[in-house]
Amino acid sequence: MTAIRKLLIANRGEIACRIMRTAKTRGISPVAVFSDADAKALHVRMADEAVYIGGSEPAQSYLSIGAVIGAAKKTGADAIHPGYGFLSERADFAKACGEAGLIFVGPPADAIAAMGDKARAKRRMLEAGVPCVPGYHGEDQSDEVLTKEAEKISFPVMVKASAGGGGRGMRFVYDKTELGDAIVSARKEAESAFGDDRLLLERAVIGARHVEIQVFADTYGNCIHLGERDCSLQRRNQKVIEEAPSPVINSDMRTKMGAAAVKAAQAVNYLGAGTVEFLYDPARNEFYFLEMNTRLQVEHPVTEMITGFDLVGWQLDVAEGEPLPVSQEQVHFDGWAMEARLYAEDPAQGFIPQSGKVRLLEFAAGEGVRIDSGIEEGDVITTFYDPMIAKVTAHGATRDEARLRLAAALKKAALLGFAHNRDFLVSLLEDDVVARGEADTGYIESSLDRLAKRESPAGEAAIALVGAVLADAPFNDILTGWHSRRASGFPLHLVNSGQQIIKAQINLDGARVTAVHDGEETTIEVLSKTDRHIRFLHEKRTYEALFVRNIYQIEIEACGVWERYMDFTRVPSSDNAGGDDVVKAPMAGLVTSIRVRPGDSVSKGAIVATIEAMKMEHQLKAARDGVVVDVLASEGEQVAIRAKLIALSVEV
Repeated sequence: MTAIRKLLIANRGEIACRIMRTAKTRGISPVAVFSDADAKALHVRMADEAVYIGGSEPAQSYLSIGAVIGAAKKTGADAIHPGYGFLSERADFAKACGEAGLIFVGPPADAIAAMGDKARAKRRMLEAGVPCVPGYHGEDQSDEVLTKEAEKISFPVMVKASAGGGGRGMRFVYDKTELGDAIVSARKEAESAFGDDRLLLERAVIGARHVEIQVFADTYGNCIHLGERDCSLQRRNQKVIEEAPSPVINSDMRTKMGAAAVKAAQAVNYLGAGTVEFLYDPARNEFYFLEMNTRLQVEHPVTEMITGFDLVGWQLDVAEGEPLPVSQEQVHFDGWAMEARLYAEDPAQGFIPQSGKVRLLEFAAGEGVRIDSGIEEGDVITTFYDPMIAKVTAHGATRDEARLRLAAALKKAALLGFAHNRDFLVSLLEDDVVARGEADTGYIESSLDRLAKRESPAGEAAIALVGAVLADAPFNDILTGWHSRRASGFPLHLVNSGQQIIKAQINLDGARVTAVHDGEETTIEVLSKTDRHIRFLHEKRTYEALFVRNIYQIEIEACGVWERYMDFTRVPSSDNAGGDDVVKAPMAGLVTSIRVRPGDSVSKGAIVATIEAMKMEHQLKAARDGVVVDVLASEGEQVAIRAKLIALSVEV
């Protein structure tokens, strides 16, 4: 047995902070690594030591094995914890740690390699007697073979990155006409995210549930499971809300899936924490092996909350040569836990990642609520990494108690600085189908318009509230006069985050603010106002709102609803031109393809370009029929948010 005294965390953000907390409770000194973009990040501030390892691009820093190993040697670290993502499932990294005399807090390199190639892993699982989804896992990667095999499987099919996970390089294909584009796009994204463009095909199981089993193994031959997590609530093949246990798995099925997961781990001589993912078909009451994640999962807190175990602590125990602290018979579950992933992304705009400074961040963690975050107010969300803000997890005696606690905690969380998915998460948790535990892996996509529907902060009082925010008067005590841009009012020309144009007139009368919009008048009375807080009265009810102003941008958080407005009142009309005539970058990123040339005719909805940000590829489409008159960007060009990419002529 070897005691770990100094631990280098080869990761960033939330998971790096999470690992540091457990390390410190054990008297282990945590060492952070950081890139240019993360020089002032929270995980750097939390660590006892921090080492710079390279540029902002992951390939220059967090994916550089040499730089990470060098940092460990420089600081005298005994061990390296990879977290999740980046190098966590790289067999060559685990091997390099061993060769450098460092303890790798994870499974052996051989086990990572065996499960890292998804196609080979499935062949191995079939040999071990673990049921798998019918599909193609062959080495021939030609378009012709993939097309032929897809037809054999029958549509719909899943196109998946052979070396990947986390929804990257994954495409759902309904029929043959979509297959060609899906293969090209999945290959490109897989190469970018994993450095490997190989693909596999699987039969798409309609109405399936995504159920995974947490396993743990030690050096003494013990291997157990810690029950299941249901991860069916997904968007773009990435998990949104996870829970434990699953509402559709009974004790008999849990026993079967747990046994299969242990068998899968033992087939590759596994060690440490791992997750075996299954696709469960409720109609047939059957399950199929999807993949094994040879690392700690993002959603491990829900398992911790129903078992009472510290899984990071267990990882360190196993790495030090200790046996597992409990046997399978000693694993018991307490209540229910649900986790929501709070992201800087815009659900109403196809979950486009957001970036920018966190101008306001407040969490209100109550009983049974846990917050895991890697950022604080004042930090910056960049375009280089996953846009996670926090994981919010709630525990309760029943599923409903956990669900309602989680929804309440999210409603009380305030975040200003960019678009985020908090309101979408609340809508999801309060949805009737989700409340009944009946949502499958396709539910979010099929219900997205309703779930992502935008609401206005303070409802019909929203525009008057914007007027009160923009007015310069402090509204304190006795209001003796306005110091606004106009003595008695001013016009408003706004564009909200849903790209809706709002034109209104704001009239001021002491503490009363009236908005005249579309022939209707709405009045609020401001009770108090500070530099980012406003309290007001509307129709005999008082409300609280938080806000930030940044040049022409106003963000408001009120009644559990977030909204962003661009104030074009004083902006020359030429700066606001474009509309459907110009395709703009929805986020800062890299232009990976331009699919049109000047003179081309395009139809509404046609893909005209793709842009990559945060390792995800996003397709940009024409908003209407037209003719391309100019291409304003080039492939390989890094562009800013709202940069003009393609100009269209008048409609044809």
